[in-house]
Amino acid sequence: MTNSSNKPAIWFWVVAVISLIWNAMGVFQYLIFTYKTESYQAAYTAEELEIMNNLPSWYIAVFAIAVFAGVLGSLFLLLRKNVAKTMLLISAIAVVIQMGYLLLVIKIGEPIMPIVVVVFSIFLVWFSRMASNKDLIS
Repeated sequence: MTNSSNKPAIWFWVVAVISLIWNAMGVFQYLIFTYKTESYQAAYTAEELEIMNNLPSWYIAVFAIAVFAGVLGSLFLLLRKNVAKTMLLISAIAVVIQMGYLLLVIKIGEPIMPIVVVVFSIFLVWFSRMASNKDLIS
């Protein structure tokens, strides 16, 4: 149980809310990828769609783990629960596998976004551990 001396500062809440929004956008990306919506198909060339439509099933599973564990971790941050650390670590591991596959095996042309996703997921692991060490989550 936390006491009033461990009340999080506004920056904690800002990061936690941004984390939730970021991971919710990941869930949205997963859903449009999975359901192959028109907006999804319009965003890619025929060659890119061919690659995306032939990704291995384990990749899709890792994508799901990354985004849903991320959302859960973000929600647990907002609820100030220590399990946020575990969920965000699971998410980060899945993100590294997912983005590593895109960068190293598929060799996508623009590596900026996958790198940003990896860096932010690692930041969230660090942030949740820091929050735990400062007794902001328990």
